[in-house]
Amino acid sequence: MTDTNTSDRRNRRGGGRDARRSARSSGNQQAAAPFIVRKIAPVDILSDEGAEIIENNAETILEEIGIDFRDDPEALSILRDVGCDVQGERVHFPRGLARQLCSTAPSGYTQHARNAERSVEIGGMNTVFAPVYGPPFVRDLDNERRYATMEDFRNLVKLAYMHPGLHHSGGTICEPVDLPVTKRHLEMVYAHQRFSDKPYMGSVTAPSRAQDTIDMSKILFGDEFVANNTVVTSLINANSPMTWDDTMLGALKVYARNNQATVISPFILAGAMSPVSVAGTLAQTLAEAMSGIAFAQAVKPGAPVIFGSFASSMSMQTGAPTFGTPEPAKVLYGCAKLARRLGVPFRSGGSLTGSKTADAQAAYESTHTILPTIMGGTNFVLHAAGWMEGGLVADYAKLLLDADQLTMMPKLVNGIDLSENGQAMDALRETGPGQHFLGSAHTQANFEDAFWRSQMADNTTYEQWSSEGSVESSARARKRAGEMLAAYDAPAIDPAIDEALRAFIDKRMEELPDTDY
Repeated sequence: MTDTNTSDRRNRRGGGRDARRSARSSGNQQAAAPFIVRKIAPVDILSDEGAEIIENNAETILEEIGIDFRDDPEALSILRDVGCDVQGERVHFPRGLARQLCSTAPSGYTQHARNAERSVEIGGMNTVFAPVYGPPFVRDLDNERRYATMEDFRNLVKLAYMHPGLHHSGGTICEPVDLPVTKRHLEMVYAHQRFSDKPYMGSVTAPSRAQDTIDMSKILFGDEFVANNTVVTSLINANSPMTWDDTMLGALKVYARNNQATVISPFILAGAMSPVSVAGTLAQTLAEAMSGIAFAQAVKPGAPVIFGSFASSMSMQTGAPTFGTPEPAKVLYGCAKLARRLGVPFRSGGSLTGSKTADAQAAYESTHTILPTIMGGTNFVLHAAGWMEGGLVADYAKLLLDADQLTMMPKLVNGIDLSENGQAMDALRETGPGQHFLGSAHTQANFEDAFWRSQMADNTTYEQWSSEGSVESSARARKRAGEMLAAYDAPAIDPAIDEALRAFIDKRMEELPDTDY
């Protein structure tokens, strides 16, 4: 296999130029920082005493109730060897053992992108935004709701690549149902590698597909680079309540053994998959997350992990999931603190909604999810843009509307500028009582970046808006998405590497069956 380190560094520089050019063509002139570094402390609504109660309850769950590790004898053997009490497929962690195993997990890590300017630091005071993950449907440029295709997948990857509000290319940005389940992961991973130069996620739907992700990443980055660096972060969901299945465990083992990162993420619809109370959900989430992180560390001490939490409320009348409600926000704030106490990065949140279109409900619910996400100190944010209809739909328009709002977040967590320029005493002296500040030297020097500006909102007069067709926000976003895709300029890649990737895909396509599972 070709060592690509030297050529890849060259491609990363070229990719950076293309990324900046594409960002400019999108009409969004916000600075494309590779991730957010907050300057204010996270909001903390859980006292230390409260955290200790939750942690004690999680230890009780792990010790007395136990966690199921299903259909994976190797996983059971690994856990037995590190001191767990294994009874059939039920694993009991003696009090304190899971936390002890978790202690070898790093507090943060770098996920390298093929464009080094796009690499992200996950952990600490940093926040990384990634797009929607997993929907089988899209709402497209014509506002049609339909099953997603591979063309949609490529389009959404391109939009995420071009938009400075998104730092990460994500993973299953939609589920392309026009390709067999057994083969689609190859084209999905390749789309992230070829049509973006931001970091990406890998396949987790089978251990062999996780291995394909590793092998393709070695072609892109070089064997030695992958052996010594993290280039993939992938999502491992618990089958809540308190269960891990063989598919997720198998993928986790592949990534951990190759020093690649996993998001160990309970997926909870409170009231059905956890108790209806915030404290009960927190305890269960912590127990499930700790069991998965502990298993990853038992597989390979030091393997990078993220403590994940996805918790939504539900309508107790219909059973439908609900978003933007206070209870999941409290779970998010609480889990963020528990992750900090555990000493690992945290994933949660996004721009979540149950709405069917990009309407007022979508805006309210997404806002009430993304604000706790950023204020709570989340390090890795999946579903940050494009999520619609409870995760069933990836919406082209909402991807851009959400991503536009994401460009606001660095300003929000940047703190208050108390420099001489920030204090603006010269402007106050120059202007004096009864005058306006528009002509002051300070205003003239700072007006371009003094306030965050939306690239999607219409702030014209009613008369101008009406004369231009009374276009609402979702229609503006669809038009902008079409313009961006027309202007898309792919990041450079070494032709030999691209050829090697296509050869690998062709070979695996021949080897794999055309089945639906």
